[in-house]
Amino acid sequence: MKFEFTKMHGLGNDFMIICWPDDMAMPREELVRTWANRRTGIGFDQLLILQKSAKAEADIFYRVFNADGSEVEQCGNGARCIAHYLFSEIEEKALVLESMAGLVEARLLADGILGINLGEPNFVPSSLPSDLEATSELYRLDLTSGIAEFGLVSMGNPHAVIKVNSVEQAPVRIVGPELQSHSSFPQGVNVGFVQFLDEKSLKLRVFERGVGETKACGTGAAAAVALGRCWGLLEESVKVELKGGILQVEWQGPGYPLWLSGTATKVFEGQIEYEPTKKN
Repeated sequence: MKFEFTKMHGLGNDFMIICWPDDMAMPREELVRTWANRRTGIGFDQLLILQKSAKAEADIFYRVFNADGSEVEQCGNGARCIAHYLFSEIEEKALVLESMAGLVEARLLADGILGINLGEPNFVPSSLPSDLEATSELYRLDLTSGIAEFGLVSMGNPHAVIKVNSVEQAPVRIVGPELQSHSSFPQGVNVGFVQFLDEKSLKLRVFERGVGETKACGTGAAAAVALGRCWGLLEESVKVELKGGILQVEWQGPGYPLWLSGTATKVFEGQIEYEPTKKN
């Protein structure tokens, strides 16, 4: 059977988007890894599978699979790419997308910018999940590489954020995988390294679960701003500089949803041969 797919990226964080029959089983981890291979496959950070939503208020349901085949709850850049994919086929400028993390609102803004309502940040450790006890201070864990101090927040997926003086010199490839796989996070955690430039801007690098460091991470940008606001370091509207480009994050504070805005780009379309199996 031939499946049509679309390759897209949000600031270099790239995706394979494919519409999937509702009566077919999800692709196996091994197959996702094969498709994700950048030499012999299509190559991507995440696979985004689109299906009909069972909820009347949602326009589409999507599932997110990392390059290693593991499934995760949410992806901010992926949501923007899905919105771009759908907006190119319709005249509406607002959509509701459903993921494993719940519903998000997507809007087509001026100049092709896409806005995603990621909901209110959740700072309760058990929401990530994590077995760490809630604190208003930084969390601390003793790693092989040293003591890690970080903030925690769920943006529909789990994030630990570490303040650094320079993102260029941050130990992303050392501390990132060690904290990401720590036993305090039974489902893993995305690890952000943030350098606050002023009250309206920051630089960020993110080591993502199941992928490694990516050029951009939408929910990572949201997490860094949410924690920066709680730490009293940021204003409501913040420019986030990532390796792949710029994202804008808006958050008024507790009781309000967080908005993530940025571009999404279609790279190419293609077809792939695959014989799916029926659901049990």
